[in-house]
Amino acid sequence: MDFKEFGKEIATLRKQQNISQSQLAVDIGISRATISSFENGKGVDIGLRKVLQIVDYLGYDITLKEKSMFPTFEELRDGK
Repeated sequence: MDFKEFGKEIATLRKQQNISQSQLAVDIGISRATISSFENGKGVDIGLRKVLQIVDYLGYDITLKEKSMFPTFEELRDGK
């Protein structure tokens, strides 16, 4: 998953929870424009701390895992 795909996934999660960009922005203290840029894959200026705040607000976390030389099921399914 690249940065653009990650932003789109965050947008999907936010919409599933019926949270507007404006509400998210107010609640975590990030501008709505920054959130919009991030969700559209244009948020090159967004830092990791802001990304973690957004992810946490939506009730998720980011975990690191060791990279495998074998593709995941999702990668095989998506033809990557």
